[in-house]
Amino acid sequence: MEIFETKRLLIRPWQESDAEELFWLAKDERVGPRAGWPVHTSVENSREIIRTILSKDYAVVLREENRLAGCIGLMIGERSRIAECGQEAEIGYWLGVPYWGRGYMPEAVEELLRCAFLEKGIKTVWCGYFEGNEQSKRVQEKCGFIFHHIRENVRALSEEDVRREYISRLTKEQWEKNREKR
Repeated sequence: MEIFETKRLLIRPWQESDAEELFWLAKDERVGPRAGWPVHTSVENSREIIRTILSKDYAVVLREENRLAGCIGLMIGERSRIAECGQEAEIGYWLGVPYWGRGYMPEAVEELLRCAFLEKGIKTVWCGYFEGNEQSKRVQEKCGFIFHHIRENVRALSEEDVRREYISRLTKEQWEKNREKR
């Protein structure tokens, strides 16, 4: 897997040695449940999640402090829940509470958008957030995503936990226009 660098972030593959920091962030009930995954219960639980779930995603690390801040993934093809063809992808992300409101996630998303559009030949990137997750909505707006549709009755934490998901998209052409404006 690739490693990406931005002004403040290192976006790199997960390592099992990240388990302790991951647990510290993912045990907070304000993080996982709003993103649709359960709170982590132990360092070993976090280590197993790194092995089985996060192995194809990236750790978002603060460069200067070398501290884990969150996670981001670019899902292409079958990995995506939303993309409809090979020239489409989905971005998913979460950020630990201590790092909210500092612009880290828009910075990480912008870097993966650059990779998707310029290196991987992706034409459209999709992104979703569950109803009530205003932080995720704001990240998408800052990065130029445009609301596309709503998915009803999306299963999140359990069979009984169904939610409304708001789906946004960004085309390569829209992304290029947004970059020209900056």
